[in-house]
Amino acid sequence: MKVLITGTNGLLGQHLVKQFRQMPDCSVVATARGENRLRDREGYVYAPMDIADPAQISEVMRREAPDSIIHSAAMTQVDDCETQRERCWQSNVQATRYLVEAARELGAYFQLVSTDFIFDGEQGPYPEDALPNPVNYYGLSKLAAEQLLPCSGLEWSVIRTILVYGVAEDPARSNIVLWVKKSLESGRKIKVVTDQWRMPTLVDDLAAGCILAAERRATGVFHISGSELLTPYDMALQVADYFGLDKGLIEKADGSTFTQPARRPARTGFVLDKSRQQLGYQPHTFKEGLTVMEEGAGK
Repeated sequence: MKVLITGTNGLLGQHLVKQFRQMPDCSVVATARGENRLRDREGYVYAPMDIADPAQISEVMRREAPDSIIHSAAMTQVDDCETQRERCWQSNVQATRYLVEAARELGAYFQLVSTDFIFDGEQGPYPEDALPNPVNYYGLSKLAAEQLLPCSGLEWSVIRTILVYGVAEDPARSNIVLWVKKSLESGRKIKVVTDQWRMPTLVDDLAAGCILAAERRATGVFHISGSELLTPYDMALQVADYFGLDKGLIEKADGSTFTQPARRPARTGFVLDKSRQQLGYQPHTFKEGLTVMEEGAGK
């Protein structure tokens, strides 16, 4: 298999490269806008590629000719998507359309990474066939990107996930675990919501789930997340306990405490039966994920 991955400067993209390059009979083309942020440059090819530029996409695709494409790049900052809608649509929908067209020319398998935010949070956890009803523009854009695939004529899959955490090299963004840990280590008080529920996903598990689907050229929608439904407050307490930090710095809050342009769904979460049965997906618990994350940070 020759796989091309978009967004390899991001958290998921970096872990996809790391896991794929360890697989025999697999060649990897890593792509992102700008320079490569991975320190290890062995075992894969890096090609700068701006997914908003169809000419650049076409050039890279024709040169590298992958038989599988994993599209992990996206604009995921929920509030920015709400206030910068044109940019969000270009990044999340139009770019996916360009990539689908390039995949069609190659006859490549196409995988799109999507989100729990396509749901309204009224009836979670959700199975794959639950009706979407996004409550913010980010979720709307990702749903629109998903809808490009069934009529594309491609072999395709959508991998939906939730609140990804883990360690990246030269990370452009933080995540809930890193934010809580850094805040408590510096002695800073933090307010964390108790009225939202998510299934936090270890990035190593998400990458493994994407690879399981790509190896099988699995078709359709698959939910890949952690297995525990937790509030961010619950997560923060577990992070404090695991790293021996002061839980007294963690204050309860609800969503109304924060002024945010984008509405958040209250309770998402996924039913994982399909991914377990069809892909053999097995996620870590949140506590196990913290251990994996700590070990990875030490390497």
